[in-house]
Amino acid sequence: MEGYEESEQRGVFAGLWVVGAAVILGLLGDVLCRATPWGLNVVVWTSLLLGTVSVIRRGGGIVFAGEGRWLLWPTVFFAATFAWRDSLTLQMINGFALLAALALIALRLRTGHLRVMALSEYMTGAWRVLGQSLTGSATVLSADLPWQELSSERWVGPASAVGRGLLIGTPLLLIFWNFFASADAFFEQLSMSLFEWLFAHLLTHLFFAAGIAWLCGGFLRETLLAPIWSSPQGSSPPRWTLSIIEICVALGLLNLLFLAFVIVQFRYLFGGVETITSSPGLTVAIYARRGFFELVTVSALVLPVLLSAHWLLEKNNPRHEQVFYGCAGILVVLLFVIMGSAMQRMWLYQHLYGLTELRFYTTVFMGWLAVVFLWFWATVLRGKRERFAFGVLVSGGVVVILLNLFNPDAVIARTNLNRRGAAFDYHYVTSLSADVVPTLVKALPQMNEETRQTVLALLRTRWLQTTSNDWRSWNWSRASAVRLVEVRPASQPTLEGIGRP
Repeated sequence: MEGYEESEQRGVFAGLWVVGAAVILGLLGDVLCRATPWGLNVVVWTSLLLGTVSVIRRGGGIVFAGEGRWLLWPTVFFAATFAWRDSLTLQMINGFALLAALALIALRLRTGHLRVMALSEYMTGAWRVLGQSLTGSATVLSADLPWQELSSERWVGPASAVGRGLLIGTPLLLIFWNFFASADAFFEQLSMSLFEWLFAHLLTHLFFAAGIAWLCGGFLRETLLAPIWSSPQGSSPPRWTLSIIEICVALGLLNLLFLAFVIVQFRYLFGGVETITSSPGLTVAIYARRGFFELVTVSALVLPVLLSAHWLLEKNNPRHEQVFYGCAGILVVLLFVIMGSAMQRMWLYQHLYGLTELRFYTTVFMGWLAVVFLWFWATVLRGKRERFAFGVLVSGGVVVILLNLFNPDAVIARTNLNRRGAAFDYHYVTSLSADVVPTLVKALPQMNEETRQTVLALLRTRWLQTTSNDWRSWNWSRASAVRLVEVRPASQPTLEGIGRP
């Protein structure tokens, strides 16, 4: 009985821990995260957030037995990428991965599985975490704080008296302040400066800190105090279903359309550039430029179509499911051929015009889709739909990690530098993030004198004049870029050792 009362006591006062921690995290968030561009501040604040979760866990006697605990270290990694890579596009991807990891931690840290959650469960859980983050602080203040215990404390009476005194004194203060301001010009100017400082600085800081504290309070409540979120295993049954005949007709039409497109594409896939140039009204440039993004869109749309068809299919006959697996498998095979056609177009386009961020990330997305479809084949088409969503989540996280390891901007620069017989678009490459600077500096000796001096001048203009010295915004790539371009002035043609540490 004593153990139960002690556990209940800890649970009651965990609300105080959440409120105090949210206030501290809000103030630290204002101090750390107002400095931009983001860098070291993101990993510091995220580590403080996760550390706070651990501290409240110990103080409240909360057990972490869910599979969400597997995401603690990946979350720290995604936060650390802000202090590592400088690419804005890559940071947006890292930010999305960071938020997704935090949402899953909040959902499944105390208990529950991630491996066998359906896609609909992931989506429902994400909406729950978002809603709790926006409204959870109100629940903490209204329901989780031990107001009866707090009202009996000695300091409640004096604190209430102070509050009443402020309510009475504030209007009087404003009235007399107005009279003094009207009586003396210097006092009026001093008052206006003070009010301007209050509204321009203090209040903005308070609002920013309060916003972060409010979100943190909701997140901490969902992670540590809220009732355990549960949903039925697997996807919920649809309100209405489709028979195998309807599904087969729909998928059969798609298979015929995809097959017709594949037949048309076969001669281009295996005929080489000669086949393309020999076609009337078709050049390599037109073939490469046209169709890639449309084929990427087609590839992305096929997945929800197949998942929806499988969900709506009547499950009363195992043979019908086998027929569906056959129709869907044929569509996936045809889709892989179409994806191969899209990749061929991108390779030709890259050969003609070079590589850009849009082309690079779209190609990576296409490669990730190929992995997702292979996993779709291994799970959904083998009767293991409940494991599909987890594989998509893991593969997406692996792609984000690999993107950070391989440095997309450096890949873009190397690809464009190695294009033989083509002009090097140094204006575009130097406009990329600081991640590209080591690659460009290393390639300077290979450039002609005019291009070399122009590239170095562009790099120096950008990274020696726009880099912040605030430690909160420190980023390894930006710091490396400054160090590398500071080695020699742009006016000196001798560049020996410019890429060395």
